[in-house]
Amino acid sequence: MADDHPDDRPDYKVYRSRPSFLKGRDDGGFGTARDDGVRPDYEVHGRRRGLKLPFVGRHGARAQRAPGKERVKPRVTPGRVVKWVLGLIVFWLLLSLVLFLVSAQIESSKISDPAKAQLSGGGFPLTSPNTVLVLGTDARPKGSHEAGATILGSNGPQRSDTIMLLRIGGGANAQLSILRDTLVNIPGHGQSKINAAYAYGGAPLAIKTVEQYTGIPINHLVEVNFANFPQFVDSLGGINYTGPCVHSELNGGKSNGGFTLKLKRGTHHLDGKQTLALARTRHNLCRPGEDDRDRVARQQKILTDMKAKVASPGTFFRLPWVSWSAPKAIQSDMSGPSLLGLVGAELLGGGAHKQVLKPSGFTTLPDGESAVQVSEADKRAAVARFLKG
Repeated sequence: MADDHPDDRPDYKVYRSRPSFLKGRDDGGFGTARDDGVRPDYEVHGRRRGLKLPFVGRHGARAQRAPGKERVKPRVTPGRVVKWVLGLIVFWLLLSLVLFLVSAQIESSKISDPAKAQLSGGGFPLTSPNTVLVLGTDARPKGSHEAGATILGSNGPQRSDTIMLLRIGGGANAQLSILRDTLVNIPGHGQSKINAAYAYGGAPLAIKTVEQYTGIPINHLVEVNFANFPQFVDSLGGINYTGPCVHSELNGGKSNGGFTLKLKRGTHHLDGKQTLALARTRHNLCRPGEDDRDRVARQQKILTDMKAKVASPGTFFRLPWVSWSAPKAIQSDMSGPSLLGLVGAELLGGGAHKQVLKPSGFTTLPDGESAVQVSEADKRAAVARFLKG
Protein backbone atom coordinates (compact mmCIF):
# COMPACT_ATOMS: atom_id res chain seq x y z
CA MET A 1 0.00 0.00 0.00
CA ALA A 2 1.37 3.45 -0.91
CA ASP A 3 2.56 5.76 1.78
CA ASP A 4 0.35 8.92 1.59
CA HIS A 5 1.99 10.66 4.58
CA PRO A 6 5.78 10.40 4.38
CA ASP A 7 6.21 12.64 7.44
CA ASP A 8 4.36 10.15 9.66
CA ARG A 9 7.00 7.47 9.45
CA PRO A 10 7.58 5.62 12.74
CA ASP A 11 10.67 6.56 14.67
CA TYR A 12 12.57 3.32 15.36
CA LYS A 13 16.14 2.16 15.74
CA VAL A 14 17.94 -0.79 14.14
CA TYR A 15 20.92 -2.42 15.74
CA ARG A 16 23.26 -4.26 13.40
CA SER A 17 26.53 -6.13 13.71
CA ARG A 18 29.59 -5.73 11.63
CA PRO A 19 29.29 -6.63 7.93
CA SER A 20 29.45 -10.28 6.99
CA PHE A 21 32.81 -11.47 5.81
CA LEU A 22 31.33 -13.26 2.80
CA LYS A 23 28.49 -10.93 1.85
CA GLY A 24 30.20 -7.64 2.52
CA ARG A 25 28.38 -4.41 3.49
CA ASP A 26 25.13 -3.49 1.80
CA ASP A 27 23.59 -0.12 1.74
CA GLY A 28 20.57 -1.01 3.80
CA GLY A 29 22.37 -3.08 6.37
CA PHE A 30 20.27 -6.19 5.58
CA GLY A 31 22.74 -7.94 3.25
CA THR A 32 20.84 -6.97 0.02
CA ALA A 33 20.47 -3.71 -1.93
CA ARG A 34 17.14 -1.92 -1.91
CA ASP A 35 15.31 -1.95 -5.24
CA ASP A 36 14.19 1.66 -5.08
CA GLY A 37 17.68 2.97 -4.24
CA VAL A 38 16.27 5.12 -1.42
CA ARG A 39 17.79 4.89 2.02
CA PRO A 40 15.26 4.67 4.86
CA ASP A 41 15.16 7.59 7.23
CA TYR A 42 16.14 5.93 10.53
CA GLU A 43 19.07 5.84 12.89
CA VAL A 44 21.42 2.88 12.72
CA HIS A 45 23.55 1.85 15.68
CA GLY A 46 26.42 -0.60 15.06
CA ARG A 47 28.26 -2.79 17.60
CA ARG A 48 31.34 -1.37 19.11
CA ARG A 49 34.45 -3.35 18.46
CA GLY A 50 35.59 -5.56 21.36
CA LEU A 51 32.11 -5.81 22.97
CA LYS A 52 31.51 -9.35 24.25
CA LEU A 53 28.04 -10.77 24.56
CA PRO A 54 27.13 -13.41 27.11
CA PHE A 55 26.99 -17.04 25.97
CA VAL A 56 23.46 -18.32 25.57
CA GLY A 57 22.98 -22.04 26.30
CA ARG A 58 20.74 -24.56 24.54
CA HIS A 59 17.78 -23.76 26.74
CA GLY A 60 18.12 -20.01 26.50
CA ALA A 61 19.82 -19.62 29.88
CA ARG A 62 22.81 -17.35 29.99
CA ALA A 63 26.07 -18.76 31.35
CA GLN A 64 29.65 -17.63 31.34
CA ARG A 65 31.94 -20.11 29.65
CA ALA A 66 35.60 -19.95 30.57
CA PRO A 67 38.00 -20.09 27.63
CA GLY A 68 39.11 -23.66 26.90
CA LYS A 69 36.70 -25.23 29.44
CA GLU A 70 33.43 -26.90 28.59
CA ARG A 71 32.43 -28.00 32.12
CA VAL A 72 32.16 -26.21 35.42
CA LYS A 73 33.47 -28.26 38.40
CA PRO A 74 30.85 -29.06 41.06
CA ARG A 75 31.07 -26.92 44.15
CA VAL A 76 32.19 -28.42 47.49
CA THR A 77 29.25 -27.86 49.81
CA PRO A 78 28.80 -28.84 53.48
CA GLY A 79 26.10 -31.32 52.47
CA ARG A 80 28.42 -33.13 50.07
CA VAL A 81 31.19 -33.25 52.65
CA VAL A 82 28.81 -34.84 55.18
CA LYS A 83 27.77 -37.47 52.62
CA TRP A 84 31.40 -38.33 51.84
CA VAL A 85 32.27 -38.63 55.53
CA LEU A 86 29.25 -40.82 56.25
CA GLY A 87 30.12 -43.01 53.28
CA LEU A 88 33.67 -43.50 54.53
CA ILE A 89 32.42 -44.33 58.05
CA VAL A 90 30.00 -46.97 56.72
CA PHE A 91 32.74 -48.50 54.56
CA TRP A 92 35.16 -48.56 57.54
CA LEU A 93 32.59 -50.29 59.76
CA LEU A 94 31.62 -52.86 57.11
CA LEU A 95 35.27 -53.68 56.44
CA SER A 96 35.89 -54.17 60.17
CA LEU A 97 32.81 -56.36 60.51
CA VAL A 98 33.84 -58.65 57.66
CA LEU A 99 37.38 -59.01 59.02
CA PHE A 100 36.07 -59.84 62.50
CA LEU A 101 33.62 -62.48 61.23
CA VAL A 102 36.21 -64.16 59.00
CA SER A 103 38.86 -64.20 61.74
CA ALA A 104 36.39 -65.53 64.33
CA GLN A 105 35.24 -68.31 62.02
CA ILE A 106 38.84 -69.43 61.49
CA GLU A 107 39.54 -69.58 65.23
CA SER A 108 36.27 -71.34 66.13
CA SER A 109 37.33 -74.36 64.08
CA LYS A 110 40.31 -74.90 66.43
CA ILE A 111 38.16 -75.98 69.41
CA SER A 112 37.85 -79.76 69.60
CA ASP A 113 34.52 -81.50 69.22
CA PRO A 114 34.79 -83.17 72.67
CA ALA A 115 35.18 -79.71 74.24
CA LYS A 116 32.14 -78.41 72.36
CA ALA A 117 30.16 -81.45 73.50
CA GLN A 118 30.77 -80.51 77.16
CA LEU A 119 29.24 -77.06 76.73
CA SER A 120 25.62 -76.23 77.49
CA GLY A 121 23.75 -74.34 74.82
CA GLY A 122 22.98 -70.70 75.59
CA GLY A 123 21.06 -67.85 74.01
CA PHE A 124 22.51 -65.08 71.89
CA PRO A 125 25.15 -63.42 74.12
CA LEU A 126 24.00 -59.88 73.45
CA THR A 127 20.46 -60.46 74.74
CA SER A 128 20.68 -63.54 77.01
CA PRO A 129 22.91 -64.17 80.07
CA ASN A 130 25.70 -66.64 79.27
CA THR A 131 28.48 -68.16 81.35
CA VAL A 132 31.84 -68.24 79.59
CA LEU A 133 34.84 -70.17 80.89
CA VAL A 134 38.14 -68.42 80.16
CA LEU A 135 41.26 -70.59 80.27
CA GLY A 136 44.88 -69.57 79.89
CA THR A 137 47.37 -72.43 79.88
CA ASP A 138 50.94 -72.38 81.12
CA ALA A 139 52.24 -73.16 77.63
CA ARG A 140 54.89 -70.67 76.54
CA PRO A 141 56.50 -69.88 73.18
CA LYS A 142 59.49 -71.92 72.04
CA GLY A 143 62.69 -70.76 73.70
CA SER A 144 60.99 -70.13 77.03
CA HIS A 145 63.11 -70.76 80.15
CA GLU A 146 60.26 -70.28 82.61
CA ALA A 147 60.18 -73.02 85.22
CA GLY A 148 57.15 -75.30 85.08
CA ALA A 149 56.00 -74.03 81.69
CA THR A 150 55.18 -76.22 78.69
CA ILE A 151 56.34 -75.28 75.21
CA LEU A 152 53.55 -74.33 72.80
CA GLY A 153 52.96 -77.05 70.21
CA SER A 154 54.62 -79.77 72.29
CA ASN A 155 52.89 -82.91 73.52
CA GLY A 156 53.69 -82.19 77.16
CA PRO A 157 50.89 -81.66 79.71
CA GLN A 158 49.64 -78.11 80.02
CA ARG A 159 48.01 -76.72 83.15
CA SER A 160 45.42 -73.95 83.11
CA ASP A 161 47.28 -70.93 84.39
CA THR A 162 44.14 -68.76 84.34
CA ILE A 163 40.62 -69.92 85.24
CA MET A 164 37.94 -67.25 85.07
CA LEU A 165 34.16 -67.35 84.68
CA LEU A 166 32.34 -64.51 82.90
CA ARG A 167 28.61 -63.92 83.31
CA ILE A 168 27.65 -61.70 80.43
CA GLY A 169 24.72 -60.73 78.23
CA GLY A 170 21.16 -59.58 78.82
CA GLY A 171 22.38 -56.89 81.21
CA ALA A 172 24.55 -59.24 83.29
CA ASN A 173 28.26 -58.54 83.73
CA ALA A 174 30.26 -60.39 86.38
CA GLN A 175 33.65 -62.07 86.78
CA LEU A 176 34.57 -64.94 89.09
CA SER A 177 38.19 -66.09 89.21
CA ILE A 178 39.29 -69.43 90.64
CA LEU A 179 42.82 -69.72 92.00
CA ARG A 180 44.89 -72.21 90.04
CA ASP A 181 45.88 -74.09 93.21
CA THR A 182 42.30 -74.59 94.49
CA LEU A 183 41.67 -78.11 95.72
CA VAL A 184 38.86 -79.84 93.79
CA ASN A 185 37.71 -83.29 92.80
CA ILE A 186 38.72 -83.98 89.19
CA PRO A 187 36.41 -86.58 87.59
CA GLY A 188 38.33 -89.81 87.13
CA HIS A 189 41.44 -88.54 88.93
CA GLY A 190 40.38 -87.73 92.48
CA GLN A 191 41.39 -84.68 94.49
CA SER A 192 44.01 -82.37 93.01
CA LYS A 193 44.62 -78.75 92.08
CA ILE A 194 42.01 -77.46 89.67
CA ASN A 195 44.60 -76.47 87.09
CA ALA A 196 45.63 -80.14 86.73
CA ALA A 197 42.31 -80.95 85.04
CA TYR A 198 43.54 -79.38 81.80
CA ALA A 199 46.74 -81.43 81.98
CA TYR A 200 44.77 -84.66 82.50
CA GLY A 201 42.07 -84.20 79.87
CA GLY A 202 42.44 -80.86 78.11
CA ALA A 203 39.56 -78.41 77.74
CA PRO A 204 36.78 -81.06 77.97
CA LEU A 205 37.87 -82.22 81.44
CA ALA A 206 38.54 -78.64 82.57
CA ILE A 207 34.96 -77.66 81.62
CA LYS A 208 33.52 -80.69 83.38
CA THR A 209 35.60 -80.05 86.51
CA VAL A 210 34.60 -76.38 86.81
CA GLU A 211 30.93 -77.19 86.24
CA GLN A 212 30.99 -79.88 88.91
CA TYR A 213 32.87 -77.71 91.40
CA THR A 214 30.75 -74.56 91.03
CA GLY A 215 27.43 -76.06 89.94
CA ILE A 216 27.27 -73.52 87.09
CA PRO A 217 26.53 -74.77 83.53
CA ILE A 218 29.20 -73.53 81.10
CA ASN A 219 27.75 -72.14 77.86
CA HIS A 220 30.91 -71.15 76.02
CA LEU A 221 34.67 -71.61 76.14
CA VAL A 222 37.44 -69.09 75.49
CA GLU A 223 41.10 -70.14 75.51
CA VAL A 224 43.67 -67.35 75.49
CA ASN A 225 46.26 -67.67 72.73
CA PHE A 226 49.45 -66.34 74.33
CA ALA A 227 51.28 -66.32 70.99
CA ASN A 228 48.81 -63.83 69.43
CA PHE A 229 47.73 -61.94 72.54
CA PRO A 230 50.47 -59.25 72.28
CA GLN A 231 49.47 -58.50 68.68
CA PHE A 232 45.91 -57.79 69.77
CA VAL A 233 47.05 -55.38 72.48
CA ASP A 234 49.36 -53.66 69.99
CA SER A 235 46.48 -53.30 67.51
CA LEU A 236 44.71 -51.31 70.23
CA GLY A 237 47.74 -49.07 70.59
CA GLY A 238 48.55 -50.54 74.01
CA ILE A 239 46.66 -50.12 77.28
CA ASN A 240 46.93 -47.84 80.30
CA TYR A 241 47.48 -49.77 83.53
CA THR A 242 47.40 -48.33 87.05
CA GLY A 243 48.58 -50.35 90.02
CA PRO A 244 51.32 -51.11 92.57
CA CYS A 245 54.93 -51.73 91.57
CA VAL A 246 55.76 -54.90 89.63
CA HIS A 247 59.14 -56.49 89.00
CA SER A 248 59.17 -59.91 87.35
CA GLU A 249 61.79 -61.97 85.51
CA LEU A 250 59.94 -64.14 82.98
CA ASN A 251 61.57 -66.92 80.96
CA GLY A 252 64.79 -66.39 82.90
CA GLY A 253 64.73 -62.61 82.57
CA LYS A 254 66.26 -60.39 79.91
CA SER A 255 69.81 -61.50 80.74
CA ASN A 256 68.89 -65.12 79.90
CA GLY A 257 66.91 -64.41 76.75
CA GLY A 258 63.60 -63.94 78.57
CA PHE A 259 61.65 -60.84 79.49
CA THR A 260 62.07 -58.45 82.41
CA LEU A 261 59.18 -56.26 83.51
CA LYS A 262 59.73 -53.32 85.86
CA LEU A 263 56.85 -51.00 86.69
CA LYS A 264 56.84 -48.36 89.41
CA ARG A 265 53.68 -47.66 91.34
CA GLY A 266 51.31 -45.52 89.29
CA THR A 267 49.97 -45.44 85.73
CA HIS A 268 51.89 -46.90 82.78
CA HIS A 269 51.23 -47.29 79.08
CA LEU A 270 51.95 -50.94 78.19
CA ASP A 271 52.48 -52.56 74.81
CA GLY A 272 51.51 -56.14 73.97
CA LYS A 273 54.58 -57.89 75.40
CA GLN A 274 54.47 -55.89 78.62
CA THR A 275 50.75 -56.61 79.07
CA LEU A 276 51.29 -60.35 78.61
CA ALA A 277 54.21 -60.31 81.06
CA LEU A 278 52.06 -58.48 83.62
CA ALA A 279 49.25 -61.01 83.26
CA ARG A 280 51.69 -63.91 83.67
CA THR A 281 53.61 -62.54 86.63
CA ARG A 282 53.53 -65.03 89.51
CA HIS A 283 56.48 -63.90 91.60
CA ASN A 284 56.63 -60.14 92.05
CA LEU A 285 60.14 -59.26 93.24
CA CYS A 286 58.91 -55.77 94.11
CA ARG A 287 56.31 -57.19 96.49
CA PRO A 288 57.47 -60.65 97.67
CA GLY A 289 54.42 -61.10 99.88
CA GLU A 290 52.02 -61.37 96.94
CA ASP A 291 50.22 -64.63 96.17
CA ASP A 292 48.00 -65.95 93.39
CA ARG A 293 45.12 -63.69 94.46
CA ASP A 294 47.15 -60.63 93.50
CA ARG A 295 47.97 -62.13 90.11
CA VAL A 296 44.28 -62.88 89.47
CA ALA A 297 43.36 -59.32 90.49
CA ARG A 298 45.89 -57.98 87.96
CA GLN A 299 44.37 -60.14 85.24
CA GLN A 300 40.90 -58.79 85.99
CA LYS A 301 42.28 -55.25 85.94
CA ILE A 302 43.96 -55.88 82.57
CA LEU A 303 40.66 -57.12 81.14
CA THR A 304 38.95 -53.93 82.33
CA ASP A 305 41.70 -51.73 80.86
CA MET A 306 41.44 -53.53 77.50
CA LYS A 307 37.68 -53.02 77.49
CA ALA A 308 38.17 -49.29 78.13
CA LYS A 309 40.64 -49.06 75.25
CA VAL A 310 38.31 -50.88 72.83
CA ALA A 311 35.52 -48.43 73.71
CA SER A 312 37.73 -45.33 73.31
CA PRO A 313 37.12 -43.05 70.27
CA GLY A 314 40.72 -43.44 69.07
CA THR A 315 40.20 -47.15 68.46
CA PHE A 316 37.80 -46.33 65.59
CA PHE A 317 40.78 -45.43 63.38
CA ARG A 318 42.37 -48.82 64.22
CA LEU A 319 39.14 -50.79 63.95
CA PRO A 320 40.00 -53.08 60.98
CA TRP A 321 43.27 -54.15 62.66
CA VAL A 322 41.54 -54.63 66.01
CA SER A 323 38.72 -56.62 64.40
CA TRP A 324 41.16 -58.98 62.68
CA SER A 325 43.45 -59.43 65.71
CA ALA A 326 40.85 -59.84 68.48
CA PRO A 327 39.57 -63.32 67.51
CA LYS A 328 43.14 -64.48 66.91
CA ALA A 329 44.06 -63.68 70.50
CA ILE A 330 41.64 -66.38 71.65
CA GLN A 331 40.20 -69.71 70.58
CA SER A 332 36.47 -70.13 71.17
CA ASP A 333 33.56 -72.37 70.27
CA MET A 334 31.60 -69.28 69.29
CA SER A 335 31.13 -68.40 65.64
CA GLY A 336 31.55 -64.87 64.34
CA PRO A 337 28.05 -63.53 65.12
CA SER A 338 28.00 -65.06 68.63
CA LEU A 339 31.46 -63.73 69.45
CA LEU A 340 30.45 -60.33 68.13
CA GLY A 341 27.40 -60.44 70.41
CA LEU A 342 29.66 -61.29 73.35
CA VAL A 343 31.89 -58.30 72.62
CA GLY A 344 28.85 -56.06 72.29
CA ALA A 345 27.42 -57.32 75.60
CA GLU A 346 30.75 -56.67 77.32
CA LEU A 347 30.95 -53.12 75.99
CA LEU A 348 27.33 -52.31 76.82
CA GLY A 349 27.20 -54.10 80.16
CA GLY A 350 29.00 -51.42 82.14
CA GLY A 351 31.46 -52.22 84.92
CA ALA A 352 31.74 -55.88 85.86
CA HIS A 353 31.22 -57.17 89.40
CA LYS A 354 34.55 -58.88 90.18
CA GLN A 355 35.16 -61.72 92.62
CA VAL A 356 37.89 -64.17 93.52
CA LEU A 357 37.20 -67.44 95.33
CA LYS A 358 39.24 -66.72 98.45
CA PRO A 359 40.89 -69.61 100.28
CA SER A 360 39.85 -70.47 103.79
CA GLY A 361 42.81 -72.75 104.45
CA PHE A 362 45.67 -74.77 102.97
CA THR A 363 46.39 -78.48 102.63
CA THR A 364 49.26 -80.66 101.48
CA LEU A 365 48.69 -83.14 98.66
CA PRO A 366 50.21 -86.66 98.58
CA ASP A 367 52.86 -85.47 96.12
CA GLY A 368 53.97 -82.82 98.61
CA GLU A 369 52.49 -79.80 96.78
CA SER A 370 50.39 -77.27 98.66
CA ALA A 371 46.78 -76.56 97.64
CA VAL A 372 44.26 -73.99 98.84
CA GLN A 373 40.84 -74.86 100.20
CA VAL A 374 37.64 -72.82 99.84
CA SER A 375 34.82 -73.33 102.32
CA GLU A 376 31.53 -74.58 100.93
CA ALA A 377 29.66 -71.59 102.40
CA ASP A 378 32.03 -69.08 100.80
CA LYS A 379 31.80 -70.85 97.46
CA ARG A 380 27.98 -70.91 97.45
CA ALA A 381 27.81 -67.22 98.37
CA ALA A 382 30.26 -66.26 95.61
CA VAL A 383 28.38 -68.35 93.01
CA ALA A 384 25.06 -66.76 94.00
CA ARG A 385 26.49 -63.22 93.59
CA PHE A 386 28.04 -64.24 90.27
CA LEU A 387 24.77 -65.55 88.83
CA LYS A 388 22.98 -62.32 89.74
CA GLY A 389 25.42 -60.54 87.46
